[in-house]
Amino acid sequence: MSTTAERIRLTRDRATWLVYLQLGVFCTYLYGLSAALPLLRRDLGVSYAVAGLHGTAMAVGTVLAGLTLPALSRRHGRRAATWVGLAGMNAGVLLVMVPALPATLLGFGLAGCFGSLALYASMAALSDHHGPAGPAAISEANGVGVVFGLAASFALSVAAQTVVGWRAALLLTPVLTVALVLAMGRVWIPARSRAGGGPAPAAGVVAARPGWRFHVAGGVLFCCVALEFCFNLWAASLVAVNTGLSVEAAATGLTAFTAGLAAGRFAGGWLALRLPPHRLFVGALLLSGAGWLVFWPAGHPVLAYAGLALAGLGVSLHFPLALAELIATSDGHPHRASAAAPICAGAAVGVGPLVLGALADGFGTRQAFLVVPVAIALAVGGVLIARSRAAFHSR
Repeated sequence: MSTTAERIRLTRDRATWLVYLQLGVFCTYLYGLSAALPLLRRDLGVSYAVAGLHGTAMAVGTVLAGLTLPALSRRHGRRAATWVGLAGMNAGVLLVMVPALPATLLGFGLAGCFGSLALYASMAALSDHHGPAGPAAISEANGVGVVFGLAASFALSVAAQTVVGWRAALLLTPVLTVALVLAMGRVWIPARSRAGGGPAPAAGVVAARPGWRFHVAGGVLFCCVALEFCFNLWAASLVAVNTGLSVEAAATGLTAFTAGLAAGRFAGGWLALRLPPHRLFVGALLLSGAGWLVFWPAGHPVLAYAGLALAGLGVSLHFPLALAELIATSDGHPHRASAAAPICAGAAVGVGPLVLGALADGFGTRQAFLVVPVAIALAVGGVLIARSRAAFHSR
């Protein structure tokens, strides 16, 4: 434990809690629609590959967010980008409630685009606000978000087994959004607040081209998001295949995964203040691999849920640490990371679940889930290569 790490502290003011709660609302959409996908596939009577197009729609929306966010943030500010994003995200969620494939695809796309605007604008603001404690703040924010996501996925799985149906649970997102606007709509992060962060680039200075570590960080973020969405969108299907549970009952398996995410992200905020980020990152990736080894062959629901919880514990730190690394390697230009992050994540959301869905159609869901350890191995390799080369050039 370094003395530098001991001096880093995370101060949770009202602006910080606003971002935490905004991420919570975002996660009700993300985990709610993720848990709904197997049920939506059944209701629409489509194949796994066609259902996977919903992930592709989210990906296209996320990439569009990455292309428009820098200009939107510069012109109107991150506060406006965040609230506009939450409003559009809710419109997409409501559209998913329409039982027709064009409407659900458009709904996933709109929610993905506007939700990403809100997510990455608020995360960049949070990172700037907390400076050296930014990775811990991002991890803790994601922990709060996953608690909301856990409630949303559980509510959806319960509603799916009642007369109201699973679609009623999607109303949780707009209800919470309205409540947050009424309670904290005037709160925001103070302008120019960097809380010990590095100096902003001087006006008129042309940004240098991003270095190789920035590109590697983008590739690692791609792998991490892809494997997380493979779990989010298809884990319930594998639970049903391996255990014989109904799709509705198997949807509760995502709750175990989300519970692991919540626990890991709260613990990750504490660990990120005390451990070197690359060691914490590699450990989290290996832990998710161990969870996959338990979950993948499990024929009993208890083992499957245990494996999902363990995998979620590892996955919990992937996105916060990958995003923090992307911001850290942007050479003092956070708008660059704000643009690159949703593009990398959007590509991952589109490629990962779609590839897994296509493989499931051709070879079965169990064989298709072999893409998860491949993504883990690539991410570990990226972290280690970037670390070893950076250490070599610093000598």
